[in-house]
Amino acid sequence: MRVVLLNRFFFPDHAPTGLLVSDLAFFLRRQNVDVVAISSRARYGSEGPPLPKREFINGVEIHRVWSTMGSQPGLFGRGLDYGMFFVAAGWRLWRVARREDIIVGKTDPPLLSVMVAAIAKLRGARTINWAQDIFPEVADALKIGGRPGGLAFRFLKPARNWSLKTASMNVVVGTRMAAHMQRLGVPPSRTRVIANWSDAQLIAPIPLAKNALRNEWGLDDSFVVGYAGNLGRAHDVDTLVDAITLLHEQADASSAPFVFVFVGSGAQHAKLQREVARRKLSNVQFRPYQDKDRLAEVLGVADVHVLSLKPILEGLIVPSKFYGIAAAGRPALFIGALDGEIAQLINQTDCGFTIAPGDAQALTSRILQLASDPELCLAMGGRARAAFEKHWDKKRALVQWAEALKAASDGNMQFMIAESGSRAVLGDSLDQDVA
Repeated sequence: MRVVLLNRFFFPDHAPTGLLVSDLAFFLRRQNVDVVAISSRARYGSEGPPLPKREFINGVEIHRVWSTMGSQPGLFGRGLDYGMFFVAAGWRLWRVARREDIIVGKTDPPLLSVMVAAIAKLRGARTINWAQDIFPEVADALKIGGRPGGLAFRFLKPARNWSLKTASMNVVVGTRMAAHMQRLGVPPSRTRVIANWSDAQLIAPIPLAKNALRNEWGLDDSFVVGYAGNLGRAHDVDTLVDAITLLHEQADASSAPFVFVFVGSGAQHAKLQREVARRKLSNVQFRPYQDKDRLAEVLGVADVHVLSLKPILEGLIVPSKFYGIAAAGRPALFIGALDGEIAQLINQTDCGFTIAPGDAQALTSRILQLASDPELCLAMGGRARAAFEKHWDKKRALVQWAEALKAASDGNMQFMIAESGSRAVLGDSLDQDVA
């Protein structure tokens, strides 16, 4: 049986969703599964020539379609890009898909599941929806498009619900998202929770004194608060910039400076830059996305990392930044719902703190606490790495994906998985492949 993967981005692009899809594709190919990937020719958050229309990488057949990525700014530009990819990828899928294929579609762009379900039904293929978020509920919660947008989203939901209910499997990235699926009428038997992951081999803790990037960026004598990845509409910028301001005002020439380092881009990146300039904050650095082979250094630059999610989006999105932070062995400061999914993980593993949105003073206090107690900072980082190795490493997630694919194929797909106690583990040769 073939597996066809759809997502706007794929290797060698560094988009987070593309890296996850690529990990799954290469794992399946090493298991002698025929894999086809359909993605865009565009590059995520960076300039450069379009990627090739078609190529084979590590045995995976890749079809890349044209899109307008980056040609138009703002929501209009993103909507146009989504629409063009939707049409082009749909046509390519129609030509590629065949009976008994398993088509795995991510939620980039939104509502991809509707197109996939329709084509799969006509072609006699099976579908797995890989939900990174729940759309259009996310857009509705963020009031994107105003009243007209809300009316449009209401009309889109029945088709979206049909695509979820008719799928062989829906893979979601959090338990609250699984509960939301059930409220939409998706049978629990057709929903699996597989958290996003990071690679323990790619991202390992690097002692601050041995991190070359800290020296390159002039951070050796600073306490660094990091933010790596997309800074989008789902994230809390106001609390963060207020905390930066408080620490800037409290700066003491006799102590090590606090520096906030933002690596990446996103819809709110420009807003943050404007606020930093307007408030004349000198304790902030902005860096572009870095090459994948420097990811461990990028995450290891910081003494502590910040991530956030607006409480209204709990159950609709799970910030995947958390898993990379844990892999790097750094504490996490989460700005969001005190009882949210990431907040619960932080509490269970004692690897950081949760701060209520709007409480910049609490965020500042936690940063000062960690800066004044290096042993606490180191201990929390160590617990984060231990929890990562136990729960969120790539090897574990790929086992779960193998089980989901086996179930979706009615047992026709076989993988080298053995039972060990109460959970599946990788067989010896598979373990070598994935490692």
